[in-house]
Amino acid sequence: MKRFKWLFAALLLILIIGACSNSSDESAKETEGDKPKEEEDSVYPITPDIDSLDPEDPKTEAILYGEEVFNETNVVMPDHVGNELSCQSCHADGGLSVSSSLVGVVADYPQYRPRENVTFTLEDRVNGCMIRSMNGEMMETDSEEMRGLIAYMTFLSEGYEIGTAERPWAAPSNKEEIPEPNVVAGEELYEEKNCLTCHATDGSGTGANTGPALWGENSFNDGAGMGRLTKITGYIQNNMPIGDEYDLTDQEAVDLGAFILMQDRPVFAGHADDFPEMENPPSDIITEERRKAIQEGTFDWSEIEAVKVAE
Repeated sequence: MKRFKWLFAALLLILIIGACSNSSDESAKETEGDKPKEEEDSVYPITPDIDSLDPEDPKTEAILYGEEVFNETNVVMPDHVGNELSCQSCHADGGLSVSSSLVGVVADYPQYRPRENVTFTLEDRVNGCMIRSMNGEMMETDSEEMRGLIAYMTFLSEGYEIGTAERPWAAPSNKEEIPEPNVVAGEELYEEKNCLTCHATDGSGTGANTGPALWGENSFNDGAGMGRLTKITGYIQNNMPIGDEYDLTDQEAVDLGAFILMQDRPVFAGHADDFPEMENPPSDIITEERRKAIQEGTFDWSEIEAVKVAE
């Protein structure tokens, strides 16, 4: 009888373990199914190893210098950068970050840009970042720094043909539709999600690559792409918090984005010249006038076409 009880207990234990295992498998499947579409669809490319560069190749010196300029832009080019940011501040891991990858970027240019109403070269695009995201000055296209950056990004783009390459891993950060922002909730989230650990309580940051300034004089100006509510919302959702990317809901991401963009920052002088040929230019640019209205609580979010205002 005792032996029977022992066998019965063992059988019961096996059944329980099996049930837990199945439950765990189902849970894993559910978790995997909940991965963002961007992760499911993006096949991240194998990138060239910079450590494998041939020291005897005359291009190697330029590529390595370009990597340095990319990672330490504000340090290498203090006369051209008007804040405390680097290219890596947005394009992490030297441009290799899954969420903001520059792998294959050379294949996207030349590219028509409606904002400037000009067909851009990659050099033009870099200089666009210099005067907007870096709040600084354009580089000479034949400067050592520009040549280095182009050499480095070309190195990251080996194997991708101009005009024909598809880059599913480089999905745009902007959102076509976003909820109505709540800046009070955004301020609470800024602390709750520990944004201040890297970006400081006052948004001044802890370093260009450790936690770039999100507002204030050392951050991007309001002419940068990140100054658009749809773009900053998508960027936050795709990149933050580090280690828990994609965990923020649309509402949380837009609340954080609106809170960040309502803060004072450098003003871009060329807004009036942007999108000259567009009948309906983007309506989500947070200018100085809009910042003041948001701070005063008088801004009408329905002015932004992408915002789905709560009824």
